[in-house]
Amino acid sequence: MSVLIAPDKFKGTLSADDVACALERGLLEAAPHAQVNRLALADGGEGSVAAACAGRFSPEKITATGPTGQPVTASIAVHGRTVLIEAAAVCGLGILPGGRKAPLTATSRGLGQAVRYALASEADTIVLALGGVATTDGGAGLLQSLGAVLAREDGTPIGPGGQELADLHTVDLTGARAALAGVDLVLATDVDNPLLGPTGTAAVYGPQKGASADDVRELDAALAGFVRRLEATGVAEAGRLAEAPGAGAAGGLGYAGLLLGGRMCSGADYFLTLLGADELLAASDFVVTGEGSLDEQSLSGKLPVTLARRARRQGTAVHAVAGRCTLPVDRTALHFRSVQALTDLTDQDCANDSALSARLLGQCGRTLADNWIVYGETETGR
Repeated sequence: MSVLIAPDKFKGTLSADDVACALERGLLEAAPHAQVNRLALADGGEGSVAAACAGRFSPEKITATGPTGQPVTASIAVHGRTVLIEAAAVCGLGILPGGRKAPLTATSRGLGQAVRYALASEADTIVLALGGVATTDGGAGLLQSLGAVLAREDGTPIGPGGQELADLHTVDLTGARAALAGVDLVLATDVDNPLLGPTGTAAVYGPQKGASADDVRELDAALAGFVRRLEATGVAEAGRLAEAPGAGAAGGLGYAGLLLGGRMCSGADYFLTLLGADELLAASDFVVTGEGSLDEQSLSGKLPVTLARRARRQGTAVHAVAGRCTLPVDRTALHFRSVQALTDLTDQDCANDSALSARLLGQCGRTLADNWIVYGETETGR
């Protein structure tokens, strides 16, 4: 019997590999005869470099400017002339000094520096894993690092952060576009938000980056002004690209990537394909996946649902484990044979307690074995 354990991270609590190991320990305690394969996954956010390096990629260290201007050391993933850069590792929420959020001033400049490193190594494919960032600057810092001119009326460059876009007067993308000429720029993300409006990047993701209601209005207005300035300076497609699914990914880094000729792809599908998930699914009797929160966003391309859809094509049942689940049973039943949430197992705050979460995941693994592995065979309906 073969069981594939293939989760995403539990954000802020456990890495994808930690989650998989905890589930495996519990499952094997109750079903020691099971053959377990672990696959730590990602869908564009934190853990993307680690997931790539579980495949054919190798890590390399770089130094870049962090989200508040401090130098940071980050790993990128390299395979031949393909380089994968995790935005969260360079300008992420998780690397803010002291955890102090900077919704108006956090910059994506370091991501542009990482791209320049990849270009200097003669990469012909650059994958930007977009998620988990502290920024809402529309990718302005990225563009400036690559040679774009974003200037005030007096000709001086605008400063770091989304609020500086309010002072934008002149935009010239020539240098940045030339830097990426001939490069396949892949934008791997797990969200489909546009840049602006009530479902845009500031409104939906600004609050988790520390933005107040007033900050959200200020950032959305500044981003709208950015789009208008681009249109006024001859970038005819600027308005259309702002409405494209994924333009609002990673504080608008998706938008900047589209302006540079990048192409959007599902981060979940990218990593599932990269790591040969289809072959593992076909060889598995059942699959365990999960993430920190199963909610409405999970249905829009997050990893567990994307994996479940692939597994369905193989005729393999999928069970989910989550830190919490806010979806009704009729919604989860469309994708998963069973769902366990850690919040149903304890009154304690496991989201901030990695040791407790690991113990509860072990309990979930034992429950899966007890309920779904019977006399050495699985009740999957295969």
